[in-house]
Amino acid sequence: MPSNRLTDRLHRLSPDVLGRLARGIEKESLRARPDGTLADTPHPRGLGSALTHPHITTDFSESQLELITGVHADARSCLAELTAIHQAVHRQIGDEILWAASMPCGLPPDDAIPLARYGTSNVGRAKTVYRQGLSHRYGRRMQTISGIHYNFSVPQAAWPILQQADGDTGSQQDYRTAAYFSLIRNFRRRSWLLLYLFGASPATCSTFLAGHPHGLQSLEGGTLHLPYATSLRMGPLGYQSDVQSSLAVSFNCLESYSKSLSRALSEPYPAYERIGIHDGNGLYRQLAATLLQIENEFYGTIRPKRTIRPGERPLRALAERGVEYVEVRCLDLDPFSPIGIEAPTLDFLDVFLLYCLLDVSPPDTPEEIAAMSRNQHKVAQHGREPGLRLQRGDADIELALWGREVLRDCAPIADALDAAASAGGSAHAATTGAPAAVTRHRDALAAAAALLDDPALTPSAHTLRTMAQRFDNSFSRFALAQSQQHHHTLLALPFDRDAQVRFARMAEESLAEQRRIEAADDMPFETYRQRYLAGELPRPG
Repeated sequence: MPSNRLTDRLHRLSPDVLGRLARGIEKESLRARPDGTLADTPHPRGLGSALTHPHITTDFSESQLELITGVHADARSCLAELTAIHQAVHRQIGDEILWAASMPCGLPPDDAIPLARYGTSNVGRAKTVYRQGLSHRYGRRMQTISGIHYNFSVPQAAWPILQQADGDTGSQQDYRTAAYFSLIRNFRRRSWLLLYLFGASPATCSTFLAGHPHGLQSLEGGTLHLPYATSLRMGPLGYQSDVQSSLAVSFNCLESYSKSLSRALSEPYPAYERIGIHDGNGLYRQLAATLLQIENEFYGTIRPKRTIRPGERPLRALAERGVEYVEVRCLDLDPFSPIGIEAPTLDFLDVFLLYCLLDVSPPDTPEEIAAMSRNQHKVAQHGREPGLRLQRGDADIELALWGREVLRDCAPIADALDAAASAGGSAHAATTGAPAAVTRHRDALAAAAALLDDPALTPSAHTLRTMAQRFDNSFSRFALAQSQQHHHTLLALPFDRDAQVRFARMAEESLAEQRRIEAADDMPFETYRQRYLAGELPRPG
């Protein structure tokens, strides 16, 4: 049963407050040639400046697009904007396609994977040098793995209500920050469930790991896989770092989190000192020789976030203004969706994240942090294995049983969010006669329960089954076919003239803004690098 704390806090939140949860999406995708190999063309000029465009940028590679929505109080409008951004992109990339899978397309040799370029300004150069550091530390191939980040926040009106319910008399900023860290701890305890439900990377092309040791099994189509895997991306072969595992960052409070990261950002790390800051001939190899170059290098399934100002370090922004939202980072691309994610996934995430916020959240411990990592890797590699057991506290529990308990505890939240959505649509129904009742959050829980009952229904199982039935077990052929299909689907969707003009204007404005930034630079890059790392850059007036 849901905890008394959860039900009490949920009942205090009105439908108006629950109807204003905010979310946004950041979606990574590789640009690929028609034959399924990585595109080596520059970022298309028609997409504007990767440095300054508000919705279209690049991630690690020049060939790896990152598409960013605004903040939305409605999940459907968020997906509508993501669709429009995709439409704009597909009209600018010629015969290239966006790779539909999280695991990459055919890659060239590691040193031929192009790093993202952001122009000649100090901030643009720093972004590229940071990626150069990633390539020296982890290799470029790992960085081409793509995913979806889901940004989530609770409306401002919720905080005084929850603070009063908890009897907290401190500042609202401190309370909000502590509450988001409470959410993060609970999320990390249960995020394995998202890998099971939405993981869609159970296989990869054998060329991705050529020459590297691995424990995957071969299929005849030039594919490597694990038979019960859900998300190789979130397992030991994915975007992980053995070096960072020594950090064991605690999320008990902002102070403990910042203290852990601050050490990693300030203390030299011997292996990275050997890489050097630059080669002596003016070519920078990394931003810093510390364990983390910057905060974003810290990997994790979820992060506390705050909008930062130009030149501001993220940890300083959190310290001064508190946590603003959380960023969920463990979602694979859905290879069966033209935009990589579907509405029921957002509905489930909203329920799950609100559950993590409202439920009791004890402090984490080093032992629990280690257990959470083991659970994540176990589900990533073997999540559909019959009878799989995970560690919960001092005992083991069957994955399906634990998952059903989570869904049961989420049920009142799904009911409340459906009621809030129904109330929000009542005015529309009064004028149109459309039914006001909404069940999409309960439907999302029911769909998740069906996946726990039958692992064959999961996206990872669907991926392997489709590969076997239609593509002779070839991951590359499967992903290429899905990518081509999505390309045609998105080009066929109506895209009105106003939208085309709007995206063209944003592209030109972003290029002009990049030129303005470059013209305004009056500081040597080395001075900029040192002052940025020290948190000493001047802030705009």
